[in-house]
Amino acid sequence: MEDFRRTYLRLCKESGLEPHESVLNQLHDVRAAGDSTRLDLATQSLSVDTCAVLGRVLSNDVLFTEVVLSDCMLSEEGVKLLLHGLCSNTTVKVLDLKGNNMRAVGSEALGKLLRQNKSIRRLTLEWNALGMWGEAFSIFCEGLGSNEALKQLDLRNNQINHQGAGELAMALKRNTTLQELDLRWNNIGLLGGRALLESLQQNRMLLQLEMAGNNVPSDTLKAVEQSIDHNSDRKSTLKESRSKTQVLSKEIQSLREEKGKQFLNMMETIDKQREDLGRSSRMSAVRVGQLQEALNERKSAVNSLKAKLQMTEAALALSEQKSHDLGELLSRVKLEKSELKERQSREMNKEQEEAVIREGKLIRELHISTEKTLHLKSKVDELERRCKAQQDHIFDLKQELTNSTAELKLRLAQAEERLEAEKKRSKQTLDDAENLRQKEVDQLNRHREESERSLQDRVQKLEGIRIQLEEELSRVRALSVTERAQAEEELVKVRNQVRLEEQQRVSHLEEKLRLLTQSRDESQIHCTQQKQTVSELQAKNNHLALEMEGLKRRIEELQQELGGKEQEKVAEVNKVRVELQEQIGHLQAERATQGGLKEKIAALEREMKVQTSNHREALLDKESEIASLLEKLRLKDGEIMRTREDEAQRANFLQKAILTYVQGSPLGSYSPKK
Repeated sequence: MEDFRRTYLRLCKESGLEPHESVLNQLHDVRAAGDSTRLDLATQSLSVDTCAVLGRVLSNDVLFTEVVLSDCMLSEEGVKLLLHGLCSNTTVKVLDLKGNNMRAVGSEALGKLLRQNKSIRRLTLEWNALGMWGEAFSIFCEGLGSNEALKQLDLRNNQINHQGAGELAMALKRNTTLQELDLRWNNIGLLGGRALLESLQQNRMLLQLEMAGNNVPSDTLKAVEQSIDHNSDRKSTLKESRSKTQVLSKEIQSLREEKGKQFLNMMETIDKQREDLGRSSRMSAVRVGQLQEALNERKSAVNSLKAKLQMTEAALALSEQKSHDLGELLSRVKLEKSELKERQSREMNKEQEEAVIREGKLIRELHISTEKTLHLKSKVDELERRCKAQQDHIFDLKQELTNSTAELKLRLAQAEERLEAEKKRSKQTLDDAENLRQKEVDQLNRHREESERSLQDRVQKLEGIRIQLEEELSRVRALSVTERAQAEEELVKVRNQVRLEEQQRVSHLEEKLRLLTQSRDESQIHCTQQKQTVSELQAKNNHLALEMEGLKRRIEELQQELGGKEQEKVAEVNKVRVELQEQIGHLQAERATQGGLKEKIAALEREMKVQTSNHREALLDKESEIASLLEKLRLKDGEIMRTREDEAQRANFLQKAILTYVQGSPLGSYSPKK
């Protein structure tokens, strides 16, 4: 990727051209993607100079396998330079030139590319105008006919007429690699469809041909589909037969190799057995002589050893006495050492037990003190909670008192209002109303007095409980103060240790703070750099917006051109209608010839059936040959097994003969018994 970028920048510098931003951005994206081999420059406006530089770079490139230049609206000269560079490329397999309005020069350059390039497998030329110029399109078709690598070709919406279809048919007759061809939405017509149908009688490799939207009659389309189906069936049968023949040839070769290896291994084992028998006979003779010499030497050695034994027995008696004395000394020393070890171990065990007891006592005292402090703290917390609860209860009672008095006052006010209203309504009911009011007032006063008495009693009781609780609190606090003094003395030591640990932690945290400040400064610097990059990107965005406005204007101009072309198309359609009326007469004459063609087709189908039957018979013959070969291999295996058994019998006979020879020779008396 870096090599491609460097060569692109170097060539731009040599030609005095500023590198195209879209190309650099695409190269940056490909490098970020890692293993991507796709150069996507779709919808980018590329000048002639950039196309020339890209063609020179792609001529020696070995990285990209797919180049996408769709909807770039390339000029004729730019297309020519770019395709000239791709002629010598050996790695690009997919080329997309959709929507570039290529015309005469572009089609000629494509013909040259198809003649020279040997690596492109798929070529997309949708939405161009290759069929409008007959001579240039014939050059393109010649290149297609001589090409031996292309497998997929897309020629949709290229304004191809019946003459162009005839040129394509001639190219398909010579082409032997193309498998998929898309000719949808052109103007091929009846004559073009017939020409393509005739080409399919010679071309057996094309497996897919799309011709929708071409004013082709349905019967020709059906005939094309039938021929394509015949091609696909033929290819599938060829693949199956090839795969079967390859598998059978591999199996036969493997069987031959295995049998050859087995035969060679058998011959090697026979040779080894013969060599082993000869070696064993020689070694046995040599061993007999050596054993005889060794017996004589051992007899002399035995006599010398008897004399030495007598000397050593006397020395052994002396050494036994010395060893007995030394053993007694060693036993005494071992006993002394064991006693010393036992004493030391007892002392060490005593010291360890005392240390363990001390540690246990200290730990228990610490646990007891901590438990006491926790218990006292819990008691204090409980007493404080009780006080708070009592205070809250008193506050609630006071609120109830105020609420009840307020309710009573409200009731009194309501009763007075009712009395005044009743006075106004009728003077007759004044006495009754006054009596009733007085009764209600008395009842309300009694109820209020009773509630005030009960509340006062409850308040007095709660105050007594509060006084008792305060006395208990004072007692518990006095106890806690005494126990705290004892616990604080024990905690002083722990606090000193904690202070040391805290100092160490503080130093560690200060170090962390220093590192964090450094990282903060670095992040601030990074933020400033990012702000600069953001400003640069905003400037680039403005520049791109200006370019987008220019492209919009260009699109409007192109739309105007398309309107003019549509008018031209209407005129051409009228001309074509006149031509069609003329051709109808020719078609009526050709209908008579179609009957003869149908008979020919039926005869061809019969021939095809005969050929298929012959092919099946040939396959059956091959299968019978394979069966005969397998039978021959089986017979050879039986012969090899017989030869092995014969060789084994011969080896046994040889071994027996050698053994009888050895036993009958004078050396047999010295040979060891088995």
